[in-house]
Amino acid sequence: MEHLLLLLLLLSAGLQAEGELTSTETGVQLVGGESRCAGDLEVEHQGEWRPVGSFLWTLKDAAVVCRELDCGSAVSVGRRVESSERSAWRIRPYCVQSGSALRECAASDSSQHILNLTCSDSVRLLGGTGLCSGRLEVNSDPSNPSNPSWSSVCEADFDQQDAQVVCRQLGCGAPSVLQGALYGEGEAPMGTKEFQCGGHESALLDCSSASERNTCSPGTAVSLTCSETGVQLVGGESRCAGDLELEHQGEWRPVEGFHSLWTMKTAGVLCRELDCGSAVSLGERKSSKRPVWVIRSNCVQSGSALRECAAPSSSDYILTLTCSDSVRLLGGTGLCSGRLEVNSNPSNPSWSSVCEADFDQQDAQVVCRQLGCGAPSVLQGALYGEGEAPMGTKEFQCGGHESALLDCSSASERNTCSPGTAVSLTCSEPREVRLVGGESRCAGDLEVELQGEWRPVEGFHSLWTLKAAGVFCRELDCGSAVSVGERKSSWRPVWWIISDCVQFGSALRECTASYSSDYILNLTCSDLLFQPNISVSSSMYGVSGAQQQGFQVFRGSTFSISCSIQPQYTGGSFLLSSSTHNYTQPAVNHSAHFLFPAAEPAHQGNYSCVYHVSQDSSSESRLLSVTVTDPEPFIIRAVVLPLTLLLVLLVTIGLYFYCKATRGRRPSRKEDIELYYDYLGVPAEEEGAQGAE
Repeated sequence: MEHLLLLLLLLSAGLQAEGELTSTETGVQLVGGESRCAGDLEVEHQGEWRPVGSFLWTLKDAAVVCRELDCGSAVSVGRRVESSERSAWRIRPYCVQSGSALRECAASDSSQHILNLTCSDSVRLLGGTGLCSGRLEVNSDPSNPSNPSWSSVCEADFDQQDAQVVCRQLGCGAPSVLQGALYGEGEAPMGTKEFQCGGHESALLDCSSASERNTCSPGTAVSLTCSETGVQLVGGESRCAGDLELEHQGEWRPVEGFHSLWTMKTAGVLCRELDCGSAVSLGERKSSKRPVWVIRSNCVQSGSALRECAAPSSSDYILTLTCSDSVRLLGGTGLCSGRLEVNSNPSNPSWSSVCEADFDQQDAQVVCRQLGCGAPSVLQGALYGEGEAPMGTKEFQCGGHESALLDCSSASERNTCSPGTAVSLTCSEPREVRLVGGESRCAGDLEVELQGEWRPVEGFHSLWTLKAAGVFCRELDCGSAVSVGERKSSWRPVWWIISDCVQFGSALRECTASYSSDYILNLTCSDLLFQPNISVSSSMYGVSGAQQQGFQVFRGSTFSISCSIQPQYTGGSFLLSSSTHNYTQPAVNHSAHFLFPAAEPAHQGNYSCVYHVSQDSSSESRLLSVTVTDPEPFIIRAVVLPLTLLLVLLVTIGLYFYCKATRGRRPSRKEDIELYYDYLGVPAEEEGAQGAE
């Protein structure tokens, strides 16, 4: 259950905007600490005070509360474990970051893990790029909670030893930049004391101070940047490979690997921070359960420091990472493209570009393989800029089979390259995609090959839409996505793929995290849809299919047009379309029937059935021509024609019986003539008169 809550939090955190708490919170306090700015976080909601359960809060989340309490900067966030569960509020960090008041984010819960925060009650950094940079302000009387009085510090009254104390007090690394007004003047009064620290004190107010200065000259309010806390990779073959560990407040902890959902894109941020080139591989390692940091992937990608994105937890899965320590690609469109730079001494990084004349296709094959990418596709000078690295490079002489560029032999080093000749390289993305276990190659469980390993894609929490899944259908030449869901399976290693990342054009390798699950993503693509059938029926003519010569119905009569298709997919809908009308019905048993109770001239036209199984997948029938005619001419023909047929029938019967009665004797010539005129309806007297004439 804890893992599931963790997972949902990480998903939600990636979908929310980050901001500050804008409303004034009344029922919030920190209790049980050394000051009003430290202790368990408690919130009053619906008239009841409760502690807040530890739900993966980071320093970035805690900073919102510290500012609300007028307590300076966030220093640490942790959790205190009680002997039994108690009533608590569950407050998800993304809700706080979105700008909502704490009470609006509170849901009733129970927990043994109570959120514990420490804010700095006497110093803070404002307006900087993170928690460890900004304009320095000091509260000289933190014991007065009702009226905190913050003031800026004059540059003349502050030196490197004072800065060391402030950085240590805020839980940051050593000071790196000390400058006046780098982050603005601020609105706090400028009357300050001159601090006289030795550099070893734990808090600025522990230092001795001289008399207070009334004001500072404009542009001299101290701005301070402290370095971030330590990050390292340990246990690997080099300093650029191994378990990821983070130091905070003097304590090194590994980073949790099972639910952190780090992608290669996130890992690339860390590799650059460690000056270790490009990210090559990412995974997790089973270990004994121990305290760890859970670091939100999306927080790191947003540019925040690792320390700000870390939440305390415990786990038995450790994040492992391998970066390239000797080659990297910079300025490209992804991890597998960019300007090539080489570090000839991985233990002491010094990166330089490579001259186009010193680099060929075999060299490119080795670099792409070393970075975990596919075969080289583009090799061109200065495609991604010249860069700032020195241009002195060696000429590499690779056979194309080596595992690393530095394994290749090389010629003497060149001092410089001509402008526009620094090598830019694009490697293909190393991925294969397939659907297995379905009725066709366009349906089944989605499997992806990355880093030489085939795995299914996680389906339970991936939040895949038809639009996002359509990326794979198009890649498989299977049309568009018809359905997407999950299938229960055995617990196994899977790829977690962030659907939004894929949908918006990032390479699959950059959007994928190693994971384990028992739910597999199942996908059905449209492939080639069968062509629907179209037919028409009426009480006069029965049923007819599509005809080029058309189909006629009487005005005012009832007729229907039917659409059907061979069974291929469940569901879908039919659109009966003409130049003037469109009608839609869901497909029931793979068909739909459109009834026209009274035909009108407006119903004339060429009709077609269009079968839709998704927004982007459809198939259209042949045309059916329908003509609506006036029934009067048909009524006249319907009366005259039967009467004529009846008269002919009566004459025929009469001749039959006459011939039967006179059989056996030869008629005279006069009788023959009379019979002939009788047949024509001419009287015998007229015949005699005509003969006399």
